[in-house]
Amino acid sequence: MKRMDLKALTGVFLILFSLTAPVRLLADEYSLEDLFRIALTRSEKLKAAEETLVISEIGKDKAYSYLLPRVTATAGYTQYTEKKYYGTSVIQPNYGSSWGIRIDETFSLSGRELTGLEIAKANVTKSTHDLTAVREDYLLRYVAVAYYSALMARKGLEIADANLERLTTYRNAAEARLKIGEVTRTVLLRAEGELSGAKSDSLQAKNSLELALAVLANNCGIRDPLTLSESASEERVLSPLNVFQEQAYSARADLRSLEVQKQIAADQTKFAEGAYWPNLSIFGGYTGADQSPPPTSLNRESLYAGAALNFPFFEGGLRKAEVREAKARERQAALYYEDLKKTIEIEVRTAYLDLVTQKGILRFLNDQMVFARDNYRAVARQFEFGLSSSLDVLDANTLLVSAERRVASALYNYRLALLRMKKATGTLLGNEAWSK
Repeated sequence: MKRMDLKALTGVFLILFSLTAPVRLLADEYSLEDLFRIALTRSEKLKAAEETLVISEIGKDKAYSYLLPRVTATAGYTQYTEKKYYGTSVIQPNYGSSWGIRIDETFSLSGRELTGLEIAKANVTKSTHDLTAVREDYLLRYVAVAYYSALMARKGLEIADANLERLTTYRNAAEARLKIGEVTRTVLLRAEGELSGAKSDSLQAKNSLELALAVLANNCGIRDPLTLSESASEERVLSPLNVFQEQAYSARADLRSLEVQKQIAADQTKFAEGAYWPNLSIFGGYTGADQSPPPTSLNRESLYAGAALNFPFFEGGLRKAEVREAKARERQAALYYEDLKKTIEIEVRTAYLDLVTQKGILRFLNDQMVFARDNYRAVARQFEFGLSSSLDVLDANTLLVSAERRVASALYNYRLALLRMKKATGTLLGNEAWSK
């Protein structure tokens, strides 16, 4: 009874400790979509890219401010050491004060300020597209690749552990057959050597998995331990290549960004040509003054308004050079746009052929793995009854391990190829919930 009471108290203590312990005992599980969503909110690189959009929005506010008048208020007070007279006229009072307010508005008759505002608005749109392109590139390069590398490392550990288990069984069978004299000691030594190599592979696979998870967690901004959930393969019928290319032309964020850049370059040419037009300045204000003692000619208050037209006739060829520069940038933007369209065409074609290749490779390697498993089972069974040699078993096991690794590599390469195709066509973010 005392022993049973002690066990019961121990169990209660362990339960209470597990409920109150602050240490995380289980790692959180994340899917690829979860990692995408977390990376979009935590990645320092993406946050830095978002600041570019913020700067563009501030630039729009600055451009809008040039359309509004400038209001300036002034005030002053002067204290003199003594008052001075010239006859009966005051030439230096005890003190003097003045105040006033002035409103100024200057604009070009060409409407350059409105053109500048349109350029600033277009720059916000361009920065939005640039941010989308940066996000897609980051999610593919630093999250998806790291995710499938971690899955491949985990699969490699599973394959290594399964190989270790098979070689342990084979080693035990070789030892049993050696005892009854059916094989020589060389067979057992070979089995021991293969088993040691399998243990080494298992340890290496475990460390590779730990490193892959650490890299993935760092890229996503995750600090707690994590495990990965794996979704089923996305089986889809491939559309013709031209469908993907047309989709890329309409959806690629970097191409849409260059379209906006072309418009910005055209507006900048218009902005530069506007410097040939005169500037009109309109101003008005109110001033007040006071002195003690006041002179007879003191003007205590005044309201005024005016306008001025400024037209620079010669500035050393600056305006002409600025227009030429703007036109050159406009031609440059058009060339960049056409070059990117050609690059996108090749990128989509490459992603398409890689997707077709990986899909075919996966199908053939799955067949090879089925054959390799059946072959190993048959050879291992024959070895138990003395119908096959140890070399046959080891060759069959090597073939199986190689087939399993190649299938795992092909599977994750195929899934990654699907994401590369989405990236190439500009649909990686799409309308998914995690991209909101």
